[in-house]
Amino acid sequence: MQCRVCGEDGVLPFLDLGKTPLSDALVKPEKLDGHEPRYALEVAFCPSCHIVHILEDVAQEVLFPEDYPYFSSYSDHLLAHARSHAFGLIESRNLGAGSLVVELASNDGYLLQNFVEAGVPVLGIDPAPNQVRIANEKGVPSLCEFFGHELAARLASEGRLADVIIANNVCAHVPDLNGFVAGMKQLLRPGGLITVENPYVRDLIDHREFDTIYHEHLYYHSCTAWLTLAERHGLHLNHVEYFPQLHGGTLRWHLSHDAGQSPELEHYLREEANIGLNRFDYYAGFARRVEALRDQLLTLLQDLRAEGKVIAAYGAAAKGSTMLNYVGLGTDLVEFVVDRNPYKQGLHMPGTHQPILPVEALVERRPDYTLILAWNFKDEIMRQQAVYAEAGGRWIVPLPSPEVIA
Repeated sequence: MQCRVCGEDGVLPFLDLGKTPLSDALVKPEKLDGHEPRYALEVAFCPSCHIVHILEDVAQEVLFPEDYPYFSSYSDHLLAHARSHAFGLIESRNLGAGSLVVELASNDGYLLQNFVEAGVPVLGIDPAPNQVRIANEKGVPSLCEFFGHELAARLASEGRLADVIIANNVCAHVPDLNGFVAGMKQLLRPGGLITVENPYVRDLIDHREFDTIYHEHLYYHSCTAWLTLAERHGLHLNHVEYFPQLHGGTLRWHLSHDAGQSPELEHYLREEANIGLNRFDYYAGFARRVEALRDQLLTLLQDLRAEGKVIAAYGAAAKGSTMLNYVGLGTDLVEFVVDRNPYKQGLHMPGTHQPILPVEALVERRPDYTLILAWNFKDEIMRQQAVYAEAGGRWIVPLPSPEVIA
């Protein structure tokens, strides 16, 4: 079995979540009786380049159709994080009217709008038509294309080199990760900076975050793997930051044309070697721990339903689909799901078919318990829905172990 990044044989599978529907393939009401394609969802470790990746390929056009439903602007926490990132870069890089900031997977302009506000020229690149349309309507210039070395070469030939390239939560989604990184090198101006954010594979393993594994997420990242990846394409990994509250634990890497490693990066590389993140043993027992969590959560919800309790869920996100389908939480256990995103409301969850309702349904219907599928935003969700809790509703947080919160 070959690694999809380095091409070496000997990739080692360590978790099989079975065959699941695509996590963002929300179902229209009239299609509930139709066929839903399911694809094997198995994840493996490469002992050669140390990256973790899934084994099944699904075409990008299938994963990210024209009606792709994810919009970044519906999370207050993510918006605040993006704004802090943007203004931090403006100050630290002395960006102004003569600069260019390019964001890869720019979605609906949620991050680049901050640079526009400050008078810094930007270019967003994203393959999702609806998101790109909304970004352009906001005044965030955006291209509806997949990014790779060919697009980078075209932009570079037009003299559109970037002072800063931002790639947040996209490198997990790119089949040709080598071409993507090579494109970033091509597009980056001498002396420029690339920042890349990805959920940290250490948190995935340590906190049993199996639901962040889905077909749209091809890769799961570490500093060790990114050091190798950057060097393969003539870039240098210089620095790392850690955001424990973002997506269950997120790293932000700083890359450039220039050599040099910060003390923070050196610490992370040493720590990953010490705990064995670069060896298969670190991953080998993960499947047993995930199965135990599944059994705990399923038993909890079955017991509550046996008592006559009504259970809903919050967050029609991709991770929610993995959670519902792997654990086996159908409408007999979880009656409906709420979400702030109006593009998801009126549809149904993939595989398990819970209707997706506006968040006001929590107060209107008053389920006894609400399972927080979007647990990475649990503090924000519980704060926003304080009225539900004050009326007697209780929360269930599934990870790292199922927990009931009054």
